[in-house]
Amino acid sequence: MNKLDQLFSTKNENILNIFCTAGYPHIDSTSEVILSLQKHGADIIEVGMPYSDPIADGPVIQQSNMTALQNGMTMELLFEHLKAVRGKVNIPLILMGYLNPVLQFGMEEFCAAANAAGVSGIILPDLPMFEFENFYKPLFRKYGLHFIFLITPQTSNDRIKKADKLSDGFLYAVSSSSTTGNKANSFAQEKYFKKLASLKLKNPLLIGFGINDHNSFSNACRYAKGAIIGSAYIKKLENSHDIDKDTADFIKAIRQ
Repeated sequence: MNKLDQLFSTKNENILNIFCTAGYPHIDSTSEVILSLQKHGADIIEVGMPYSDPIADGPVIQQSNMTALQNGMTMELLFEHLKAVRGKVNIPLILMGYLNPVLQFGMEEFCAAANAAGVSGIILPDLPMFEFENFYKPLFRKYGLHFIFLITPQTSNDRIKKADKLSDGFLYAVSSSSTTGNKANSFAQEKYFKKLASLKLKNPLLIGFGINDHNSFSNACRYAKGAIIGSAYIKKLENSHDIDKDTADFIKAIRQ
């Protein structure tokens, strides 16, 4: 059974998904970050695959991508790091990135490597639904990987339902039409979240973008099964001299 399915079958609220960038802040930080996030209470870990043009991300995560690439992080090295901790990680790992480096690596090779590294789900924001449904869906199913689509306040109801139908694990509800790390109009967000609830989607919802503290996490959890935090954690790691302590402090402040 996929670990995402296991999680959502046993936990119904306040699910905390934390994003980290592979190879950040240092080339050998990935394993330590993953194990610290698990140890201190993350429910899902979303590992960013560094890319030179991360179009959906704001300046904080963009800079972490640049730093990771300068550190020497590659797809091959990422999978080595994930394999090294596979036996120690019991919560779902998700890979988030962009289509171009995955295609360069080879789609089936990527899926096979992700499976071997214990990955549960994949997020590729720039993979069109048509291409996924008609070309790649069987590959993800073959290797036991859940594919997760993103929806935004501008996504039509029909397209939301299509994304929900094609997604497994959960549906990623972007809180606003902006890049990661930005805050949005709370009234507009509430209207959008209520609309999603009314659609009676098959997948649980996790809300991301602009979730950065206890209040924004708690508010998101009023409308969804949980939330995704990225930029705020990346900032915490930027000048960290003790990843485990800083991770513990960060999650404690979110959970309170």
